[in-house]
Amino acid sequence: MLQPLPTIAPNGSARPRIRAIDALRGLVMLLMLVDHTREAFYSTVSVADPLGPDTPRALFLTRLTAHFCAPVFVFLTGLAAWLYAQSRGGAAAASDFLWKRGLFLIALELSVINFAWSFDLTPAMLYLQVIWVIGLSMLALAVLVHLPRPVLIALALAIVLGHNLLDGVHVAGEPGHAIWAVLHERTIFDLPWGWRLRISYPLLPWIGVIALGYALGPWFAAEANGTARRRALTRLGLAALALFVLLRATNIYGDLHRWQAGKDALGTALQFVNLTKYPPSADFLLATLGVGLIVLAAFEHLPERATRLLAVLGGAPLFFYLFHLYLLRALNLVAADALGVDGPVSVPNVATLWLLAAVVAVPCWFATRAFGRLKRGSDAWWLRYL
Repeated sequence: MLQPLPTIAPNGSARPRIRAIDALRGLVMLLMLVDHTREAFYSTVSVADPLGPDTPRALFLTRLTAHFCAPVFVFLTGLAAWLYAQSRGGAAAASDFLWKRGLFLIALELSVINFAWSFDLTPAMLYLQVIWVIGLSMLALAVLVHLPRPVLIALALAIVLGHNLLDGVHVAGEPGHAIWAVLHERTIFDLPWGWRLRISYPLLPWIGVIALGYALGPWFAAEANGTARRRALTRLGLAALALFVLLRATNIYGDLHRWQAGKDALGTALQFVNLTKYPPSADFLLATLGVGLIVLAAFEHLPERATRLLAVLGGAPLFFYLFHLYLLRALNLVAADALGVDGPVSVPNVATLWLLAAVVAVPCWFATRAFGRLKRGSDAWWLRYL
């Protein structure tokens, strides 16, 4: 028996949204908020690497939860592109939208988002981070959507699982350095007028992730069997986790950095899951996407009331992203002024950090809900890009 997906009823001409997808995206937003609260209010704590072997474990685990965010969000972006194609007339319509939105996100990263991090109109360093790479991934997907689905799946898996074969390739000082750095090597470029450019998110692995999301789109067709889909998502997630454990345990392939035994069993376990994010290794993507697929299946099975709050955040993620960046920055400036501190304000411990993130989430939720209602009730073309 076919079981239709639970959706959020739209207003006007907006297309229905799938609640489980919005809920998972909303969970990503919350975990990202915690990590960005850490950067805004805990970065002054003397810890060279929040995932280093000597890092306090509470801080390690806090940073570790953020690993879930980018891979799952990019995967869901690909899935959303397939759903858009189905509601707007096919791959050509999706390709056109992906081109426009991708370019819009790149421009947004270079302007509004960089300013949110620095509050400096002439920053010495421009950072090309997650919104930049999502924009570039969309441009790539705008081309890939025209491939036959089996070819797209094969290409996506080849990139996700095979890109670590390129870890030893370095072309610094050669003509192709800039292109290679954008694709697979985190680096800094010197620009005219004394500016510098930091590529924080190399592109190549993310093309595989967004393509994989698009390729799995037919599982979410309106006529698809819900029980079979949840079972398939769970099995695929477990298979990804099993392959991650196998690759990581052998310590031969899958991540640039091999794990080593820690001071105790927990320390060893934490180093086992301390994976390379920039660019995301095959192990990193298997672990995070495996968990994401299982959570997506679980959210589909939950009653509507259990995921309602998360779905609000996931219904307008770009608005949430912009709003929370400026809110965190403003709160730190206000706190510094109130306390008479010259520089960023820092909370005393990780528990306070999580509490602060929970407090910040409240105005973010209400603002995102208001914007989501505006977006669903309007036919304005520009709202589709936010």
